[in-house]
Amino acid sequence: MMIRTMIVDDQVMVRAGLRMLLDEEPDIDVVAEAGNGIEAVAQAARCRPDVLLMDIRMPELDGLEATRRILAADADARVLILTTFNHDDHVYEALRAGASGFVLKDQPPEQLIAAVRIVAAGDALLSPAVTRSVIAHFTQNRGELPPSAIETLTAREMDVFRLIAAGLSNAEIGRQLFISDTTVKTHVTRLLQKLEVRDRAQAIVMAYRCNVFEL
Repeated sequence: MMIRTMIVDDQVMVRAGLRMLLDEEPDIDVVAEAGNGIEAVAQAARCRPDVLLMDIRMPELDGLEATRRILAADADARVLILTTFNHDDHVYEALRAGASGFVLKDQPPEQLIAAVRIVAAGDALLSPAVTRSVIAHFTQNRGELPPSAIETLTAREMDVFRLIAAGLSNAEIGRQLFISDTTVKTHVTRLLQKLEVRDRAQAIVMAYRCNVFEL
């Protein structure tokens, strides 16, 4: 399956470098580029990319608002935020806007390529450092009431939810709960559906904004 990808960054050289890198991959097709948020919204509506690599700081319309608009129009799109800081306050706003993960601009090329594939597959991409930062931020900014859907989760799904909120991977969750990776994936899929969140990133945000767990 070809992954239709779009690059959004106000620096021409950054876009050119990312396109050169991604175009070498047989399963990734760069279908569009944009230099600001307004262009990104228009191009996303026209090209319907699967994954968008989105810079945050751009003229005319920043990446946060562009992400909100793009995802409001296309719920199936996935946004990977391009950033130079893994503790940037914009990270939290991007999660609220619906971003599925973050890519540091100084990461090795193979990690960027892997990130595109991970997000295209429907998973979220939060490094342990980013997850810890998100947890710390939302722990200090709690207050929303948890959704009633929390009550529909089974005991096992709550166990999985707790470990997702703690930043554990599927393999780590499986070892903690003594269940297979396949079983973990099934529980994750079901709890995300019940909570009506896009992916793990949004589940983590919900857990800490709503004070679901005391971790």
